[in-house]
Amino acid sequence: MAKASAYFDLENMTDQRDVQTIKKELDTLHGVISVSTNTHTGRVAVDYDTTGVEQSRIEDKLQRLGYKIRVEKNEDHVM
Repeated sequence: MAKASAYFDLENMTDQRDVQTIKKELDTLHGVISVSTNTHTGRVAVDYDTTGVEQSRIEDKLQRLGYKIRVEKNEDHVM
């Protein structure tokens, strides 16, 4: 399993309802390991198994949920 982490800065993640929606929806993607959020900075961190999901699918899911991505960053980790 190859683990990667993707970080997204969202323009419009503002409250706990956004956090719950993001976590719930991203957890439905096969391969997502964990989702962390920070409403103060608008940052979402996603750890995922690259054999189960690609970063582009995570990004697409966020955009389909109505969130605008300012910045994204990807880091690969080998487990």
